[in-house]
Amino acid sequence: MSILIKSAAEIEKMRIAGKLAADVLDYIAPHVVPGITTNELDKLCHDYIVDVQQAIPAPLNYRGFPKSICTSLNQTICHGIPNDKKLKKGDIINVDITVIKDDYHGDTSKMFYVGDVSPHAKRLCVITQECLMLAIEQVKPGCTLGDIGYAIQKHAESNRYSVVREFCGHGIGKNFHEEPQVLHYGKAGEGEVLQAGNILTIEPMINIGKRHMKVLKDGWTAVTKDRSLSAQWEHTILVTETGYDILTIRPEET
Repeated sequence: MSILIKSAAEIEKMRIAGKLAADVLDYIAPHVVPGITTNELDKLCHDYIVDVQQAIPAPLNYRGFPKSICTSLNQTICHGIPNDKKLKKGDIINVDITVIKDDYHGDTSKMFYVGDVSPHAKRLCVITQECLMLAIEQVKPGCTLGDIGYAIQKHAESNRYSVVREFCGHGIGKNFHEEPQVLHYGKAGEGEVLQAGNILTIEPMINIGKRHMKVLKDGWTAVTKDRSLSAQWEHTILVTETGYDILTIRPEET
């Protein structure tokens, strides 16, 4: 299936949705502290999206997912379900936000440090963010999906980390998940070719230990099999005529 090309009107709606998703991460940042529960973070984000942004939290009831955000802690790779466990000093946590505004989706996530974290945990988060940015720098008309995956895999593995292969980025627009699947590993020059007007997420999941994962009994929470730390960062990217535009960029990144 070919990758959808968005119209100018659709791109404008995606810009709005993307900014809203980024704004939620900015809003929640001061609250990610020792002692707070991920359920409390979920409620704060839910109320902000619904009451302030007049938008919809896309994960809520999506294929049965019970919460409005994903909170993936330490060895959780992705799709962590908020609960009543309190965050503690030294934790690392990914908060994944997707909002729907005027039928269009904005999708982004970032890693947070809970208090002071260990040097090896911090390094994992930094290298994973670098993997994302190196991948984004590949994006332009004529770029292949393999170019994106190769950039991530090369940087992760050169730092002796592993790339989770069971999950991927994706096209996004009116639908939460559209074609293509954006793998976070691959060979340069292979795979579908991007065109101006394509919009996709890139969201590498990188482990300190081995890449292997398992899904818990809740049917959602994916964790590292060896219980090693995992990190993830995500942006929604527009392919422009000359390169790329990060629709979910935050002020701290500009």
